[in-house]
Amino acid sequence: MGRVIAVAGKGGTGKTTTACLVTRYLAKSPHNPILAVDADPNSNLGETMGIDVTKTVGDIREDFMKDPQGLPQGMDKVNYLEMLMNQVLIERKEFDLLVMGRQEGTGCYCMVNNILNRFSEQLSKSYTYLVVDNEAGMEHLSRRTSGRVDMLLLITDYSLRGLRALKRIHDMLGGLKLDIREKGMIVTRAPAQLNDAFMAEASAIGVPIIGIIPDDPMLLDFDMEKKSLMDLPDESPSVAAVNAMMDKIMPL
Repeated sequence: MGRVIAVAGKGGTGKTTTACLVTRYLAKSPHNPILAVDADPNSNLGETMGIDVTKTVGDIREDFMKDPQGLPQGMDKVNYLEMLMNQVLIERKEFDLLVMGRQEGTGCYCMVNNILNRFSEQLSKSYTYLVVDNEAGMEHLSRRTSGRVDMLLLITDYSLRGLRALKRIHDMLGGLKLDIREKGMIVTRAPAQLNDAFMAEASAIGVPIIGIIPDDPMLLDFDMEKKSLMDLPDESPSVAAVNAMMDKIMPL
């Protein structure tokens, strides 16, 4: 499997924006091919990348469960689900995108999940890096992959409330079946100098701050104009900050 960079944090802190900009960095460097995985049920990574997502892995699972016997003639369940998974993989020149989508409804999903998980594992072997945008609790990551994370990026905005939410996420990690090699904290919408109260609360979490992303008016402009953040210029403050951070931690 390729090297896994996972991004986690509560909603509204810039988690998905960070995942997009990390993908942008890797896609513009000699680290292709890249797979971006949107593992947050509130899926909007594709939107930040300017991609119209019409079908997700969750949709495949739900459609199949409605009619498990409705297979094309001559095709077994494994081949059928793998064919559908290939159809939801969105391929671009510099990276590919896989959107996990909604979680399971009622009923037993064991068989279909096993097939989808096996396909995901095989798929991941074709990429140098995987960038995974997670839900806050990271349950998707522990269920849908081998559990190895080479770098976990924990995102908080510049607030004590954001830090406390991040600490709760960090404290949950011990209960998940994850092998996390390295961890780093990223502070978004931050001033050039972080104040003492913030630094004291951050140090209590026990994760080093490896990136500081300042306010960036370009992010709002691109959002309002429905432009892909992958097309942000290099002089964008957020792009420059993420690029500098990635230069320090690469290669993973």
